[in-house]
Amino acid sequence: MRDKNTDKTASSKKLTLFAGPCIIESEKMAMKVAKTLKTLTSKLKVSFVFKASFDKANRTSLSSFRGIGISEGLEVLEKIKNELSVSIITDIHLPQQADIAAKVADIIQIPAFLCRQTDLLVAAAKTGKPILVKKAQFLAPWDMKNVINKIKESGNNNIMLCERGTSFGYNTLVVDMTGIIEMKKFGYPVVFDATHSVQKPGGRGDHTGGNREYVEHMAKAALAVGADALFMEVHPDPDTAPSDGANMVRLDELESMLERLLKVYDAVHSL
Repeated sequence: MRDKNTDKTASSKKLTLFAGPCIIESEKMAMKVAKTLKTLTSKLKVSFVFKASFDKANRTSLSSFRGIGISEGLEVLEKIKNELSVSIITDIHLPQQADIAAKVADIIQIPAFLCRQTDLLVAAAKTGKPILVKKAQFLAPWDMKNVINKIKESGNNNIMLCERGTSFGYNTLVVDMTGIIEMKKFGYPVVFDATHSVQKPGGRGDHTGGNREYVEHMAKAALAVGADALFMEVHPDPDTAPSDGANMVRLDELESMLERLLKVYDAVHSL
């Protein structure tokens, strides 16, 4: 992605995809997904940033799998980065994780629930790395101005915003596509999180549900209104994934989905 206000942002002529499994389950699995994604994005001429979390601190249940931890997780991400020559994005949950993650990550991601946490934003900003901030499910698009200002006033103007749905009643998210338009008015690239937007938070009692079948439809709509890039979590077998399986895209279905999405992206950018 490329934008006048950012160093690492989306090109208006080339779609950027942030993709990978929700959690690093193992080095073998993460590497398999990364290799497959690198191959298909190279084939389709899509810019690719590998995404995976070393820890998920916002799980529904105390017994839920959280990941392999920051030390081992960053080792896996660094290996993927070096062996495949891909950029890395990963999320942090605590200010003290910022500098540690920045040693490997090319982009620091701020989770939606934490996007108002001043200390976390400041710590991420001070790494000097581009910051992808997910808009909280409870925030209006125009409220992201305050988030932007915290990062800018901490000395970092490399900012991307991410739409990932808004709370609508119990266990339900909706996406107001005008929110993408509103956030683009700030002058920063806007990424659409197509998989978390179809979540049903806590929808299965002790874990999160989702509607995977809507991912492609939502992504098409987001690209049509001007989203600069897409974020998708993918997995070889989502039904067995320890986190967010209900809304992740099957790895073997992603290529054909991207081919269709690129038609929308190219049509919009040809106008």
